Amino acid sequence: MITLSKTEKKILENSIRDIQDFPKPGIVFKDITTLLNNKEAYAVLMNHLYQRYKEYNLEYIAGIDARGFIFGAALAQMLGIGFVPIRKKGKLPYTTISKKYALEYGVDEIEVHIDAFGNEKGARVLVIDDLIATGGTANAAATLVNQTGAICIECCFIIGLAFLDGIKKLQEKTDVYSVIEVN
Repeated sequence: MITLSKTEKKILENSIRDIQDFPKPGIVFKDITTLLNNKEAYAVLMNHLYQRYKEYNLEYIAGIDARGFIFGAALAQMLGIGFVPIRKKGKLPYTTISKKYALEYGVDEIEVHIDAFGNEKGARVLVIDDLIATGGTANAAATLVNQTGAICIECCFIIGLAFLDGIKKLQEKTDVYSVIEVN
């Protein structure tokens, strides 16, 4: 298994900015924009993801709207495979399937094109996003991938908030990998 060196982990951790009380009091928001504009940290991250997934025999990477697009599209290009966007409801132009999921206050919905994975039954798919907290969006994304006939092999997150139950819930459905875990 490919792991980050202590130096690489420190580079990544130091490149993520904490924003206190955003979007509401009591929340510490993990801002990845500072990782994205740090060429060394972004290169460390993308090289790590490439090394981890190059032997997975993936056929597609599905990125969750919108930050999952940043990592997913770049990784798909590096691996020489297709990229599929999983978007918020109403953003995709062709026939879709959708999945609703619970938020702290309400419900949201994501969708994917019905033929996103080329109608290939059993296509091997990695779902990627920047962060997992309660896991609602990621669970919905993995469900959508599987509903198309493809297989969600793993869900990958740059940051995993291990002190919440999202990772445990998602592990009931698929393998989960967080590059950085916050306890």
